[in-house]
Amino acid sequence: MLAFAALGPVARVDPSPSHPKRRKRAAGLRIVILSRKRSLYTTRRLVQAAKDRGHRPRVLDTLRCTLTLESGAPGLLYEGEPVGRVDVVIPRIGASITPYGLAVVNQLDMMGIPVLNNSVPIARSRDKLRCLQLLARFGIDIPRTIMTNQKGEVPMALRQIGGLPAILKLIRGTQGIGVMIAHTQGEIEGILDTMTDLGQEILLQEFISESRGRDLRVLVVGERAVAAMRRTAKTGEFRSNLHRGGEGKPVKIPPGYAEVALQATRVMGLELAGVDLLETKQGPKVMEVNSSPGFEGLERATKLDVAGMIIDHASQFAEACATGFSRQRLI
Repeated sequence: MLAFAALGPVARVDPSPSHPKRRKRAAGLRIVILSRKRSLYTTRRLVQAAKDRGHRPRVLDTLRCTLTLESGAPGLLYEGEPVGRVDVVIPRIGASITPYGLAVVNQLDMMGIPVLNNSVPIARSRDKLRCLQLLARFGIDIPRTIMTNQKGEVPMALRQIGGLPAILKLIRGTQGIGVMIAHTQGEIEGILDTMTDLGQEILLQEFISESRGRDLRVLVVGERAVAAMRRTAKTGEFRSNLHRGGEGKPVKIPPGYAEVALQATRVMGLELAGVDLLETKQGPKVMEVNSSPGFEGLERATKLDVAGMIIDHASQFAEACATGFSRQRLI
């Protein structure tokens, strides 16, 4: 039994139409999508799905947002003009603009605007070490991991994670960037030296042979694992990311894997997440939780309307916030 289970269930929005605070499902919501590029597949699909449901989507380039602060009146300008009424925000914060993106998300939150993923969960998930620390704290299975910047501790670290080969990861990276495999102690020491000189911190992680070159990406929306695909690396590559040439095929989510994905999402405090799971002999191990998951590959593989599911949840989330409901956070 996971330690997480002892904390009790996570509160959910009451979907009952008879509830006295329940409003009629909102139509014509003003939905803001924070995204650097309107032309990106995920952004385009969210815009189209919102329009198809009668909402009014607007794409804001995060870096063109200006934050204004005065006592009791936080504000947001876009290209010099007040942003106007916003009913709910779907943030798509790229790794390269994380600090400014988090500031914008924070500002919207302070303005009382519902944000599908707020800044604290985004920051937790973006930092691989913090993410793994929280998952481990709540009893969710993860690959054995060591963080050290001492070259002399590499032999001990290798014993802790089960020996060679070993996976090395930058604490902040996305789409497989900054993930390496080392087959000798000398390789690890050389990489550690180089990264330390560059001011980068890395994690040393166990290599799980039965999962070499493949993983499961599970998309969680609200309290549901809505879609999944198995990603397989191209020949000669150990990283299964689609951006690295991997291939995605739809899979039916095994019940145990769906529950672990949901638990990981709850621990992070996210409403929307892409959870990457390794399939091991001992069961699922969470490798990463992504707070701004792209879903082009997932939609193409599964033929599901993932964008529509996200917009529907954003609408429900906005209603819930307007009527006083909120999801209980673990931390």
